[in-house]
Parts: sequence; C-alpha cells; structure tokens
Amino acid sequence: MQQRLIHRRLTFFLQIILVAEILAAIWQQQWLAMVLTIGILLITLAPLLIGRFFHVFIPPEFVLLAILFVFASLFLGEVRGYYTRYWWWDIALHTSSGFLLGIVGFLLVHVMNEVEDINLHMRPGFVAFFAFLFAVAIGALWEIFEFAMDTVFGMNMQKPMLGDPSGLTDTMWDLIVDTLGALVISILGYRYVRTGKNESFLERWIQDFVKGNPSMFNRDE
Repeated sequence: MQQRLIHRRLTFFLQIILVAEILAAIWQQQWLAMVLTIGILLITLAPLLIGRFFHVFIPPEFVLLAILFVFASLFLGEVRGYYTRYWWWDIALHTSSGFLLGIVGFLLVHVMNEVEDINLHMRPGFVAFFAFLFAVAIGALWEIFEFAMDTVFGMNMQKPMLGDPSGLTDTMWDLIVDTLGALVISILGYRYVRTGKNESFLERWIQDFVKGNPSMFNRDE
C-alpha cells in the first residue's frame, strides 16, 4: 500500500508540472506548446479513465511507468527539446517503448487466452511471440507516423544523425532498440506463463493484474 501511495503521488506531481507548463505557455502566449502540453496531460489521464469506465484494474506501477514515458517522450522530448539536447534520449525512450508495448501485448493475449468465452488455448511460446510481434509492429507504425509528419507537415520527428540527413539511421536504431525491449519482456512473460512464478517486476505486475481483474480470468473475487 505504501508503494502504491508513492506511485500515485509521483503521478500527481508530474501532472502538476504539466498544468504549470500550460499556465506558463498561456502567460507567454506560446499557443503551440500550450496545445501540446494539454494533449500530454489528457494522455496521462487515460489509464485512470480506462480503469474507471471499463472497470479494469491497472497496477499503479504500470500506470506510473506509462505516464513517465509520456512525460519524458512528449513533454521533455518534444516540448523541452531533449531529443536535440541529448543524443541518447531518443534511444532510451524507444527502448522503454519496447518494454511498455511488450507488456501491453502480453497482457492482451494473456487475457484472451484465459477468458473462456473467447475459447483460445495458446501455448506460452505463442503468447510471448505475440507480445514480441505486437510491440515491434506498433514501433514500426510509429516510425511510419514520424515519416509522414516530417514529409507532410515539415516536422522533425525523425532526428537526422551526423552523416545521415535522411533520418534512416535514426529510424533503424529506433526499431532495433524497440525490438530489444520487446524481446526482454517476451522472455519474462514466457517464463511467467510457463512456470507461474513472480520473481521479476513484470511477473509481479501480471500477478497483480490477474488478481485485480478476477472477472477477466473467470476467478471468484
């Protein structure tokens, strides 16, 4: 309970920072930054809204991790320009996205595999493989989105590296680290499904998710 309280307070603190940034942008008449920050703030509220309207328990640790990722990638990265200040920021964020998307993909297929109404019985190896492919596919779609934004609207989402103004090197490294992050999560998820142990952080989160959503897994509360 103490850890969850800390997670909630950290989440609230990050949201307060975003609100302060919105007010500062209004004061300085930086309307684009204001709109972007409002959008980021709304995204950070998405886990709470999903849990409330769809009656799904999301472990606070995962909520905090997702909000930290949004804060670091969109606010610090795009609004505050960390992508251009620090060369490693983009790589670190894409590695994190591989972790997050791998978790989402694993939980998605794990729920389908456990719900009797869907009538799926997938082996642990396939569950892990699906989570891996899900994360890599979303990462690839994001790279297509970045290319489209740069081409159509003249943005700079694909960060050109030294000696490669086309942004191809940046795209390939993004996909590589996305893949590595997804691979780590897939391995941990496979071990959980096969052994049922909860030794790693992912396995503990999965166990919390299962216990918090008994109706999804046909378990009595």
